[in-house]
Amino acid sequence: MAKIEVTINGKAYPCSQTMGAMLRFKEQTGKEITEMDAASFNDQVTFLWCCVKSACAREKIPFDLSLMEFADSIEPEEMAAWNKAEAGAVQQAPEGDTPKE
Repeated sequence: MAKIEVTINGKAYPCSQTMGAMLRFKEQTGKEITEMDAASFNDQVTFLWCCVKSACAREKIPFDLSLMEFADSIEPEEMAAWNKAEAGAVQQAPEGDTPKE
């Protein structure tokens, strides 16, 4: 699978949908990832932050932005690019297979 990065304040960070990201989403929102509202901007930004935070933790890359600092720093275009990259990753997965990092 192609590596997905998110640029925040001019610095590229890894971004992955990991189990840690899903747990972080639950901690932040009180909702399981399966309850995420795809139309909710809050859910989308929160999950993106969780994906970046988790991928950075896995790769031992410092990432100390709070959710609000992250939201203040990310541009709508970056959010759209992430959505497009994630959609492409899902479409590229073989039938019956779940995309893996």
